[in-house]
Amino acid sequence: MLAFRPNLKPWNPSPPTNPQSTAPLLFKTRSLIPSKLANSLSENSPTDQQSSAGKVKRLVLTQEARTKLNSYPDREFYEYPRFVTHVDDAFLSTLTNLYRERLRPDSEILDLMSSWVSHLPKEVKYKRVVGHGLNAEELAKNPQLDYFFVKDLNRDQKLELESSSFDAVLCTVSVQYLQQPEKVLAEVFRVLRPGGAFIVSFSNRLFYEKAISAWRDGTEYSRVQLVVEYFQSVEGFTQPEIIKKLPGAGAQGQGDDSLLRLLGLMLSGSDPFYAVIAYKNFKPVYE
Repeated sequence: MLAFRPNLKPWNPSPPTNPQSTAPLLFKTRSLIPSKLANSLSENSPTDQQSSAGKVKRLVLTQEARTKLNSYPDREFYEYPRFVTHVDDAFLSTLTNLYRERLRPDSEILDLMSSWVSHLPKEVKYKRVVGHGLNAEELAKNPQLDYFFVKDLNRDQKLELESSSFDAVLCTVSVQYLQQPEKVLAEVFRVLRPGGAFIVSFSNRLFYEKAISAWRDGTEYSRVQLVVEYFQSVEGFTQPEIIKKLPGAGAQGQGDDSLLRLLGLMLSGSDPFYAVIAYKNFKPVYE
């Protein structure tokens, strides 16, 4: 379920009564949620959602490749808010410019695996921005979200959202934590409108203990190819487009940086920028 975001009012959510539950938490911070949006959450049963989800043609990852060093539920890891940015300013500037170029004003956007910032251009007016994440306090602080919901996609991949209801879905520096990426992308395909874009961006920073084995053990090149394969595993996405912006060769650490990665730190130099973009059914052409 979704929560309407208050206008910058302080908000302290209470902890869930059942932290192991796979259902999304409901945070209602205003007395009224628009009826049209509420209806969109209830009129599709789980069976209807599953039948209209994108078809997974093949599984990309083996069972071993999906494992994490820290096997405790992700909800526990993200129990406390982290009001920090996980990539540098150059990466964020590149990402915002990409959103400015690819996302049309008045679009309806789902910001998947979001936090206290969305990186959308502040001067652009969007019709609706819905956020998803694992920490309600972070999401409540995000000034670009109209609504948000909390859900662990590694325990339950279904999105309680109406089919064909978004013009774009975003996933920023979080794809490395998905243990069932094929099913998540199938749900993303379902909630996108025809011609809608899914933009997955990432760098080489990560919480090492929470990233899946296929990502931890891969190179930057193999990680890009992995995301491409995620898109290709779901029937109906267009051929993925790869965008990258790399720092100078001297700034890219090629040695043993396991300890730095474990701590979520980086070697000197700018963060490399990668984005993989694909569209539902077709890539639209705008004048």
